[in-house]
Amino acid sequence: MAMNAEERYQLWLDRLPQDDPMRKELLSIRGNQQEINDRFYQEIEFGTAGLRGICGAGTNRMNPLTVGRATQGIANYLKKSGGDLHRGVAIAYDCRYHSREYSELAAEILAGNGIAVWLFPSMRPTPELSFAVRDLHAISGINMTASHNPKEYNGYKVYQEDGAQISGAVSDGMIREIRSLDLFDSFPRVPLAEGIQKGLISCIGEEMDRKYLDYVEGMRQRPDDQLDKSVTVVYTPLNGAGSIPLETVAREMGYTDFHIVPEQKDPDPDFTTVGYPNPEDPKGFALAEKLGHELHADLLIATDPDSDRMAVELPDGRDGFYPLNGNQTGAMLIAYMAESQKEAGTLPNNGAMIKSIVTGDMGRTICDAYGIHVFEALTGFKNICGVIPRIEKEGYRYFFAYEESIGCAPGEKVRDKDGICAGLLMMEMAAFYKKKGLTLTDALDALYSKYGCFAERQFSLVRTGQAGAEEIASIMQKARDEKPDHFGTWKVADATDYLHGWQDIPASNVLKFRMENGDWFAMRPSGTEPKLKFYFYTKAGSREAALQSAELLEKTVIAQLS
Repeated sequence: MAMNAEERYQLWLDRLPQDDPMRKELLSIRGNQQEINDRFYQEIEFGTAGLRGICGAGTNRMNPLTVGRATQGIANYLKKSGGDLHRGVAIAYDCRYHSREYSELAAEILAGNGIAVWLFPSMRPTPELSFAVRDLHAISGINMTASHNPKEYNGYKVYQEDGAQISGAVSDGMIREIRSLDLFDSFPRVPLAEGIQKGLISCIGEEMDRKYLDYVEGMRQRPDDQLDKSVTVVYTPLNGAGSIPLETVAREMGYTDFHIVPEQKDPDPDFTTVGYPNPEDPKGFALAEKLGHELHADLLIATDPDSDRMAVELPDGRDGFYPLNGNQTGAMLIAYMAESQKEAGTLPNNGAMIKSIVTGDMGRTICDAYGIHVFEALTGFKNICGVIPRIEKEGYRYFFAYEESIGCAPGEKVRDKDGICAGLLMMEMAAFYKKKGLTLTDALDALYSKYGCFAERQFSLVRTGQAGAEEIASIMQKARDEKPDHFGTWKVADATDYLHGWQDIPASNVLKFRMENGDWFAMRPSGTEPKLKFYFYTKAGSREAALQSAELLEKTVIAQLS
């Protein structure tokens, strides 16, 4: 019989050593049933990006026990899979509390299992880890990062040998091995210094940095004579791993007016100046906007702490700035790359773009115009990049991949979101249009004129803890049971339930309603946060009309379902 939260709590108190800091932490919450339940009502699970949770003592937390068990489970899977263990596992980490500690713990356990380790000695961006897995021909990769989550969180992303996050049979196999282990089992470990001395653990750094940066710089789309590299760019890495790589490529590529927000240039696990280090949140741009105003910047760029996600703000013509969302940024990059390659004669005639099922249709529309085939995948880049092997077997050439949550992979050598490469391409695009006497806003408006005025909105219903999870499940079930045929004045043309899979897309807890006029919305529980996420998409004769329609659709749906 499964233990309840109180029983698990007591087990931890009984089994943790007297001097273990986690035991002291748990004693401090004795009698606090709500806190005990939140920490122990479940075991932390792999979501769309692997393990992710609040750091602390408990089965529902990130800590040395949960990280150690996950690593041993992965080691067991790799040993049983029959691969060459000498190819090794690449490990990176970000600026967060415990990230280095967890990465070294993972390295020691893998080495203790006879698996070679390639360890970065300091923080690196997530896309470089994906690149390194492929470049080293490693059998797997691990990155200790909680991406854009608040400072209390950390995470554990796992990569398979093609550089994409684990999915399918690999993910299922690793999870089975992890679940078969007890958190308090004693796992073999080789101390870090001993592992390095014996050659079990190899440190990687500058040489891999150079290879990755060469790849990023090689993604340029146009020659220098078509660019005005005096374009004024302000960049914030939000105290994360992007500072050095993006500044390096900007300097090496000749951008003469590139500036980093000084308060957010260096690592800070508390994210003191921003709190919530999510570049999708406009509040993350506050200091960039201040500096941008002083410099009359043409472009503001932000990346999250592990530098996989990139967001953009543009001048609003009134001495301020306004944000682009991931749908807009992705569509602009698709159009810029497609037109650049068409002019250069390098656009593949069998190109393929991959987007998530909750990403808007503007990028698809542009791809259709250029003859680029569009594939869809479940949310999360482990699913998006998981499509690449299939499209390659079918004879397509990778062109681009993106999702609405400000993530894109402009090139196939990085099979995860790449905020560094995307940031460089945004700078290049701004420089290209500046050379023509135009702004990026002009470029976006031209896309709306050519392809139609699309609009998008998101809403997240936040519900924490066990009660919150139950409420989110109830709302999803209500939508399934009622099968609404209309939402206000919108008539439903068709509804897609992905719970048991649909066409080539695996099963997932997602519902999508498309209206008779082409507008649509989707809803799904987040895999990394206590949220029920809604995505709304409309199209109209003007951007303003489309935005108004999207706002009304959101209000109507939320009122009807929640």
